[in-house]
Amino acid sequence: MKEWMEMQGRLSGRLLAALLAVLLLTGGTDVSKGESQMEIPITDIQPVRIGQAENTEAGTGCTVLICENGMAAGLDVRGGGPASRESQLLNPLMAAQTVHAVVLSGGSAYGLGTANGVMQYLEEKGYGYDTGYALVPLVVQADIYDLSVGDAKVRPDAAMGYEAARNAFENPNYRDGNYGVGCGATVGKIAGMETCMKSGIGSYAIQLGELQVGAVVVVNALGDVYDWKTGKQIAGLLSEDRKSMRSTSEYMKQSVAAVENKFTGNTTLAVIITNAKFSKTQLCKIAGMGHDGMARAIRPVHTSADGDSIYALSVGEVEADQDLVGLLAAEVISEAIIRAVENAESTYGYPSAAELK
Repeated sequence: MKEWMEMQGRLSGRLLAALLAVLLLTGGTDVSKGESQMEIPITDIQPVRIGQAENTEAGTGCTVLICENGMAAGLDVRGGGPASRESQLLNPLMAAQTVHAVVLSGGSAYGLGTANGVMQYLEEKGYGYDTGYALVPLVVQADIYDLSVGDAKVRPDAAMGYEAARNAFENPNYRDGNYGVGCGATVGKIAGMETCMKSGIGSYAIQLGELQVGAVVVVNALGDVYDWKTGKQIAGLLSEDRKSMRSTSEYMKQSVAAVENKFTGNTTLAVIITNAKFSKTQLCKIAGMGHDGMARAIRPVHTSADGDSIYALSVGEVEADQDLVGLLAAEVISEAIIRAVENAESTYGYPSAAELK
């Protein structure tokens, strides 16, 4: 027994000596010292170009993200009422491995023609999939419902899509707030438009070593928006006197009766952008993980009255872990949702979060 204890003591001593040696060699820090994370502008993630156009009188607009030489893309749709175009291109079983542009637009299904203008501009510039007879730019699109905000008869169209695409190349004009597709975005609509708040489009991006991950999000949700770090509600359903906020979740719990015709003017759309190299299949998974970020910041989310969708784009060659990028994607989406609300301005009779402070 005594010999066994002496042997254990010698082993413990050797282990301690080895640990001290490691600490001395590394300056007393963790051997696996990590990269530092810092915030960067969404426009720093190249070669993506972002352009916006809006009709402020009508309360609608569009935002276009372009990579003229093509980018791998994935999609994950969790909402029950999406309005979209060419979504099947992003199915891993489909032949196309890249797309040239993503369009986020107002106008609901009426606005799906916006992509025609983006296609026209790219064709004129000589970009697209060469079929042998014509260049065909591959453009995917998803829309929010904003017809209840301004003029329901005015929707984004091919002309507006063309303008946004031209801005992306000639006059990059991305801004958070009431711009582009964020022009007519609102939140907290379970009780109708009378008690909702103004929202908009927001962005957030980070760099970790060589890796860049960012998101652009237009927040047009049925539910409320929360600061995901503090749990504090920052936008959403207004009280009846419109001077404070109340909880959409608690409002819904007042009755268990089925509601056949919920107000369906909702949808939160996000685009994740990374300079890491991933396939379409991997990007679909990253887009799915990005929905965690929506769920942290919006309650309720992914309802039958929302069209919540997330695109994920790969525009670089950096080698990175897929799950790490998915984790970061969720975080930047949560932060972009906050930026969308914080940068919105009161308009069309709907107060912003800044006004209620």
